Amino acid sequence: MPVSFLSPAQREGYGRYAGDPSPDDLARYFHLDDADRGAIAEKRGDHNRLGFALQLTTVRFLGTFLEKPTDVPLTVLHSLSKQLAMDGTAGLADYAQAEQRWVHSEQIRTGYGYRVFNDPIAGFRLTRWLYAQCWTGTERPSVLFDRATTWMLAQRVLLPGASVLERFIARLRERVEARLWRRLGANINEDQQAELAALLRVPDGARNSPLDALRTGPVTISAPALVRSLQRLQSVRRLGIAIPRAASIPPSRLATLARFADKAKVSAVMRLPEARRLATLVAFIHTLEASAQDDAIELFEMLLTEVFGDAEKQDKKARLRSLKDLDALAITLAEACGLVVDPALPDEQVRAAVFARVPRDTLLQALADIGDLVRPPDDVFYQARQNQYRRVRRFLPAVLEHIRFSSGPAEAPLRAGLEYLRRSKSPTKDQEDVPLEVVPAKWRRHVGDGRGASEHRAYTFCVLDRLRTALRRRDVFVSPSWRYADPRRGLLAGAAWQATRPIICRTLGLTPNPESLLAALTEELDQAYRSVATRLPNNPAVRFKRIDARNELILTDLDKLDEPASLLALRAVVAERLPRVDLPEILLEIAARTHFASAFTHISERTARAADLDLSLCAVLLAEACHTGFEPLIRNDMPALRRDRLSWVNQNYVRDETLVAANALLVAAQNGIPLAHAWGRRRGGLRRWDSVRRAGEDPSRRSQSEVLRHRSRRHRLQPGIESIHRTARYHRARHAAR
Repeated sequence: MPVSFLSPAQREGYGRYAGDPSPDDLARYFHLDDADRGAIAEKRGDHNRLGFALQLTTVRFLGTFLEKPTDVPLTVLHSLSKQLAMDGTAGLADYAQAEQRWVHSEQIRTGYGYRVFNDPIAGFRLTRWLYAQCWTGTERPSVLFDRATTWMLAQRVLLPGASVLERFIARLRERVEARLWRRLGANINEDQQAELAALLRVPDGARNSPLDALRTGPVTISAPALVRSLQRLQSVRRLGIAIPRAASIPPSRLATLARFADKAKVSAVMRLPEARRLATLVAFIHTLEASAQDDAIELFEMLLTEVFGDAEKQDKKARLRSLKDLDALAITLAEACGLVVDPALPDEQVRAAVFARVPRDTLLQALADIGDLVRPPDDVFYQARQNQYRRVRRFLPAVLEHIRFSSGPAEAPLRAGLEYLRRSKSPTKDQEDVPLEVVPAKWRRHVGDGRGASEHRAYTFCVLDRLRTALRRRDVFVSPSWRYADPRRGLLAGAAWQATRPIICRTLGLTPNPESLLAALTEELDQAYRSVATRLPNNPAVRFKRIDARNELILTDLDKLDEPASLLALRAVVAERLPRVDLPEILLEIAARTHFASAFTHISERTARAADLDLSLCAVLLAEACHTGFEPLIRNDMPALRRDRLSWVNQNYVRDETLVAANALLVAAQNGIPLAHAWGRRRGGLRRWDSVRRAGEDPSRRSQSEVLRHRSRRHRLQPGIESIHRTARYHRARHAAR
């Protein structure tokens, strides 16, 4: 069957120039290094040399040889002519018709390691890579086509015809789809298949199929809606559809099939092939359990918020209604207390004076009334919540029956309280012990021992209050779930963590065995604590003050100290002895000492080097660090500092992995300096770099011959150093102008 999924733009741009290459592409693909120039110089005649360069750079950029090698944009032709110091393009028309171009293309293919599409090794690697892309992703065939083209370009595989690659991708996707459908339907028995098929049939007298009912989630916030949502969850669980872990099916593929079953019409699902229809329904039911459980928990959380919010509003209204009575009682008690604290009134006459001002019965009634009206500072307004108990009992038993909450060790008391509420139906005095660890201090006076009817209600609201907070913080989770799952589920563990651990530790600069590092940190922290505790009583700048029943650490502001004359004199002496070196000289000096430039390798051709590459690298690093661009660094009389060379180096050599490798060399070189060791031991600054210490000679101790070689090299690169000096001066002038 013919296959065609490419757009006209993709088909026209495949293996052809779609326009002028960008400046970055010119620098990356069309720059000729020393090895390229050597191969080109072996050709006789300018037309052969230019034609060879055109085919070499074209296959780098497009991944294929053109039928007519000269069908390239003018920018490419001018760039290569300029690099080869050619004035014209005479003879290229004859080169396009000559047999020599086929010899050149074969030389490029064999000399630069290009392979054809039907090569067994290249075909196997492309099939394995593209199969993994199809199995783990859900991209369209046109996207896979572009990715395969990019892969072949990076792996130096010559592009086949567009229709050949289209058929290859189509056959591969069919294999992946067939494998996915087989794995999803492998563990489904006949009874389950019959139940899944029944989901698509509309019962007599009904308007919708059972599948439509399962796809419909809750739309209102109410207790009956929550109960129906839990019944929906139970209907999904009753089907017993489970996909074993051994199937290793990517979640994205399951989500794609489930999304189709959730959005498409039932008739469209019924028209699917049998294997695909079964796999689609299995994926939908498998993912629906998590979605249905999330819907139920989200509705449960919203209902709890509404219940507690209504109770809080009722409590506020009751408090506002009692303010007038509370003010009157406060005035009465203030009159009585005023006589009690009056120093002019003898002690033996206090009681008689109080009762003369406020009668005894009035005072007793005021004390009783104010005891009913006042609230403690951490009140939980239980009286208002108690009115919502019947509303809560309409959905709480169903929630506790159908949803199993899990948590970490910190929320074990909450899980015990939920399990107790699930078991207990009608509390009595002689029932099992109530787990009271979940009850905080502010609920103690309402809960008591939790065995009475009123105390059981208070215990229920206490547990629900704690559950609402835990759900919001994700301290409590359920499985399966998308939104309320265990947040630790994405962490690496077991064999996966052990396989990734060395890479992560190497990235962080840590050793895979933490015992020595933890022991050193423990000892350092213990010594710091002991030292601070010893000096604390004699330190007048530090004190503790009691604030809101807590001890707060108070630090006294320090006075500014003037720098002593000896420090100023020492600073002046040190400044005079330091050599006046510019930033570019330091960069070139460090490059010569540490050889960190050797860590910068070509992105695709690891052995591609050029003359004075270190100078170009230092110039690019300086331009990036100072944000000046290449303009102040360009010198057309030096090949290492030309614009095309700097752009080529920036495109192909400077990237994250080479910067990390160069930084490791710099750190290792610093670790070999005795002065850095002396300072590092006092501050503990070099301990983290012990794992990256490199063996070898101390770079600060060089032989006389190495020093002479370095001086001669500096003399040879003096024009480049002067250009970098101009960059530094330009950067300082621009900074001063700001």
